[in-house]
Amino acid sequence: MDAREPAVAPGGDERRVGGDRREIKRAKVSAVAKPPPVLPVPFFWMSLAVAIAFALSGVVALSGPPLVSAAAAIASVAFAALGRSVNAWGERVELAPAARRVLAVALVALSSAGAGFGLADWMYSGTLDWRIGVAALVTVNVLFAALLSDRIVLVFVSKLGCWAPVAVVDGSFYAYSGLTMAAIASALVASYQARFERTRAEEEEALARVRDRAQSILNDYEETGQGWFWETDRRGRLTYLSSSVARSLGRTEEELIGRSFSRLFDLGDENREGERTLTFHLSSRSSFEGLAVKAAAADHERWWSINGRPVYDGFRNFCGFRGSGTDLTEKKLSEENAKRLARYDSLTGLANRFQMSQTLEKIVCSPQERERECAILLLDLDRFKHVNDTMGHPAGDALLKQVAQRLERTAGKFGRVGRLGGDEFEVIVPGRSDRDKLGHLAQEILHALSQPYTIEGQRVVIGSSIGIAISPDHGVTSESLIRNADLALYAAKDGGRGRFHFYSNDLHTAAEERNALERDLRDAIAQGGLELFYQPVVDASTERIAGFEALLRWNHPRRGWLSPAKFVPIAEDTGLITAIGEWAIRTACGALARWPEEVRCAVNVSPLQFASPQLPAIITNAIAQAGIDPSRLELEITESVFLNDDEGTEAMFAALKRIGVRLALDDFGTGYSSLGYLKKAPFDKIKIDQSFVSGATRPGSRNGAIIASITSLAQALGMDVTAEGVETLDELDLVRLHGCTHVQGYIYSKALSDNAVEQCLSDGLTMKAVGPRSARARRKTMLRKVVLDHDGHRYPGTIRNASHEGAMIEGLWNVPEGTRFRIALTETLSVGATTRWCIDNRMGVQFDRPVPLDIDGVPPVQDRQHSAGRD
Repeated sequence: MDAREPAVAPGGDERRVGGDRREIKRAKVSAVAKPPPVLPVPFFWMSLAVAIAFALSGVVALSGPPLVSAAAAIASVAFAALGRSVNAWGERVELAPAARRVLAVALVALSSAGAGFGLADWMYSGTLDWRIGVAALVTVNVLFAALLSDRIVLVFVSKLGCWAPVAVVDGSFYAYSGLTMAAIASALVASYQARFERTRAEEEEALARVRDRAQSILNDYEETGQGWFWETDRRGRLTYLSSSVARSLGRTEEELIGRSFSRLFDLGDENREGERTLTFHLSSRSSFEGLAVKAAAADHERWWSINGRPVYDGFRNFCGFRGSGTDLTEKKLSEENAKRLARYDSLTGLANRFQMSQTLEKIVCSPQERERECAILLLDLDRFKHVNDTMGHPAGDALLKQVAQRLERTAGKFGRVGRLGGDEFEVIVPGRSDRDKLGHLAQEILHALSQPYTIEGQRVVIGSSIGIAISPDHGVTSESLIRNADLALYAAKDGGRGRFHFYSNDLHTAAEERNALERDLRDAIAQGGLELFYQPVVDASTERIAGFEALLRWNHPRRGWLSPAKFVPIAEDTGLITAIGEWAIRTACGALARWPEEVRCAVNVSPLQFASPQLPAIITNAIAQAGIDPSRLELEITESVFLNDDEGTEAMFAALKRIGVRLALDDFGTGYSSLGYLKKAPFDKIKIDQSFVSGATRPGSRNGAIIASITSLAQALGMDVTAEGVETLDELDLVRLHGCTHVQGYIYSKALSDNAVEQCLSDGLTMKAVGPRSARARRKTMLRKVVLDHDGHRYPGTIRNASHEGAMIEGLWNVPEGTRFRIALTETLSVGATTRWCIDNRMGVQFDRPVPLDIDGVPPVQDRQHSAGRD
């Protein structure tokens, strides 16, 4: 017990009342737990009663009992006196109820028979008057009945034990007859009395149950731990406390009785508010209910809900408090869990949409204007849906958890990271941040999220796109900031994904245009507004048409011809690409049915369409309807289908090869290739992307080496190679030199309409390469006066267009090819040049070294000279 809290004095009323209540409770429990005694407790006094009866009989008769009578009397007293010892022994030894009844009957029978035989022998020996003996015998019989009144069977045995010896000693017919009638009468009376007592006991038990029902219910309620009760004295010290509370605190009732009631609860900071409320009620002596307090339990967290009311005596004197309590732990933990779920994402543990919205609202509504500055980064995972569709939602959930961990590590130190739902995440960076720092953070996030993941033992690669909006530059409300960051996110996706984009005002117009274009695209699909154009693929050695590549075209009713780069990304984002892809396959198969047997047609297959389980069935059906050889259909697939290198990808390749179609790897080297998939992917052809062909013939370009490597790899794997985007004769010579088997590009033809293809095929399959000898550098149109110096002679001229490497100049006639000039472009810039051609007054010159094209802002050299002359 705490020395600072002395217990109430032992003589105090409160302590005594509490002690009495506990003693009564223990007595009830003990009474229920112990079996009844073998003999009624008062039966011990029967030994004294028998001794007194014999003594008074001797005094009245002025004679002593015979030896046999005295011995019987002593035996009766002895058996009666054994009652106490037998009861004590019965408490120590577990006896069956039947054994207890037999032992009780034997003791009562022997004791009563001894008394009856002693008095009968005394009377019939002639030394005791029969009137005195009968009186003594009746008295003893009555005492037996009185002391055994709660045991009807024992009362009957005592009566029979008292009178049977008398009849035996008398030995007459009348005595036995009387004994028999008395026994029958006693048995009847005993039976009636037993039934009566049983009925009365049942009634009393029923009344007791009704009377004690509330107490029993409270006892059960308290013992089961569902609730507990407490009581204090007028000084706030406990006088009663349920044992369940003491057990939950790891203490005993004796340790807690006498302590302050408030010491049952934790006084930590997290419970200060509840503690002050409890202290207020106790000090003001006011009732309280449903007050949540934390228990002072050291080993575990426990919460209680307590009720209490003040107690007054008949003179309105305050006596203390009395109340109850219930366990609130599960409810409290459930509420805390509900609060956590309401503010945090259950899958990733990041802040959820609600909490992120509250955080942003708090920032933009700050009373200090400088505290309203922040930046919003909205993230959307690229290719996450493909993971979900091919590997299942459990794998998608595992991937989201890893993404959340990387995002928290990368951006958590700069601001709050949250998940808005699905594969959308958000980062709120409070305070003023310049665009360079935000761009650097976004780039770090993109790099972290694009690293490979391991999901269920498989390697998964995804990416992300980020839209950034800054407050207050891009909005002063949370709604406008989120909307503008979302527009920036769409701009990042449209820009090619895997990048970030800051919000700009023109994005609203772009978003409206995109929405309108999406509606028009849906109408075009439904109404047949899309077309397929076909670009020839020519055999590099024979210059015969080997096939065509089907290219999607859309003649918009208002905007005219739209580039596929304008509407295909919209089709991929909205899922329309699947329907467009199926239409393209069926249309191409229909065209193949009209073309010569040796001509093939290639159709591009998007990653989303490739992941569809219905793709093999669609292709099979289209080929069957067209009635063509499956090998004439070629499917061009990009490297992005290998981002999730799983069993689904291999199964799709196997299914397509079983159909018999050809497979071509499109845009080789521009994606996320690791070359490992070439060992098992059953490609028939590799297509070299135009970016490697363009400029391959220029001095210093490494593209030629790349082309050579690709063709060597394809030849080793037994695959054809198509060079895309060939536009000049020298590029054509280069790709032929390095072993490309097929050529596709403007050097032979642009994409042709269906009717143009029919006309082309009707003229034969041979095509002639037509185009410039070599590729020119990018030219810039201008009108600029220059001075040309040739062997000291100066000539005026005008540049019409120019590139870094040369220019077209007019003003000089009939200049021989190879003529050297020194051309003064500005006062400080001049360059040597060689004439390459001349027609009339125009000639093309090649600069000795590259020159910049940003000289339009500098006045021409001859203008300055003329100006100086006028001065």
